[in-house]
Amino acid sequence: MVGQSPLSPAEGSAAVLLQPFVHQVGGHTSMLTYDEHTICKPLVSQELSFYESLPLAMRQFTPQYKGIVSVHLKKDSLGNLTLIASPSLGQPEGTEPTASLWHKCKWSHTQVHTKTFKDSCPGKMLLRTDLQCHTDSLLEDANGKQAERKSYNPWGLHCHRQHLNRMSSKHNENKLHQFLLLENVVSKYSYPCILDLKMGTRQHGDDASEEKKARHIKKCEQSTSASLGVRICGMQVYQADSGHFLCKDKYYGRKLSPEGFRQTLRQFLCDGNQLRTELLEPIVLRLKALLAVIRKQSSYRFYSSSLLIIYDGQERKESADHHLPFPKTHGMNPSRVDVRMIDFAHTTFKGSKSNPNPTPHDGPDHGYIFGLENLIKILQSLSEGK
Repeated sequence: MVGQSPLSPAEGSAAVLLQPFVHQVGGHTSMLTYDEHTICKPLVSQELSFYESLPLAMRQFTPQYKGIVSVHLKKDSLGNLTLIASPSLGQPEGTEPTASLWHKCKWSHTQVHTKTFKDSCPGKMLLRTDLQCHTDSLLEDANGKQAERKSYNPWGLHCHRQHLNRMSSKHNENKLHQFLLLENVVSKYSYPCILDLKMGTRQHGDDASEEKKARHIKKCEQSTSASLGVRICGMQVYQADSGHFLCKDKYYGRKLSPEGFRQTLRQFLCDGNQLRTELLEPIVLRLKALLAVIRKQSSYRFYSSSLLIIYDGQERKESADHHLPFPKTHGMNPSRVDVRMIDFAHTTFKGSKSNPNPTPHDGPDHGYIFGLENLIKILQSLSEGK
């Protein structure tokens, strides 16, 4: 499927009803679930160019690119919107439009088809059937704090609703949109703890307008992007003591001082009872491996890209009879830690197909390297108990 052209509506088997990706912790583009191991997002030519010419050394640090699919908007008689991925234009037989629930301005005591979502969320604690969502409460409470979420990460639902609103206001139902199909890098985790980090000291792309450039520079100056080369864009961490996920969003991350960043990093590695110290070494080793790769990528600038750090919030205990092998990721990794780069819509490099004459950049992305080095130092200090 790699490099494949968008499927025409008449080709293939039944259509796929796209669901909001319930583990989206950051970003502003809606991520959607295509199947258990695949997510999709609106295609941006610059990002496609990156995946199509991805250096071999970077492949272990990025989601696998699976191709392109056509998507169209469908509106039912009540005005609810769903997103359908072609091949076939009709709704899959026997499928109810569960995704339409996310478009309603107020979700209150809505009966969600829980089987569909529990299949993609083995933890079963991330979603409830009595969803309640008010946009102004997605971010923080009256005291400016982001409380523990007892049911689901609200950020992905927030992004999805905005995305549907934009699509329905700009395009008719018959328009086909191209979406990238990418590996769901958290599908192997039962209780995925995810930290989304915006990397580098510069966030605006080479093609940014003067207004957008000024806005991004200000965000960097007022956050840890300038001082550390990295800032928190989103987080969810499973709390074993309560059986719930603790969630933070990008607005929380922008307010953090360097010490606040360090404390939040520590919180990400805490299960509600104790610090998961066994995770520190494998995370640092993987970050060092990524650092070595980034240092060798001449002309690449990963503006506005993110780095995900992932682990399972509840490790599977080794069975007494040893019949159940412990699941592994890359190589021998008993802690099931993963580190992945994502979001390459503003990544530029020499030879980019989408931009044959990019702004010339020599050497590696020093802003990204600065962020990685500081991240490693902070994690090492946590490991030393400082």
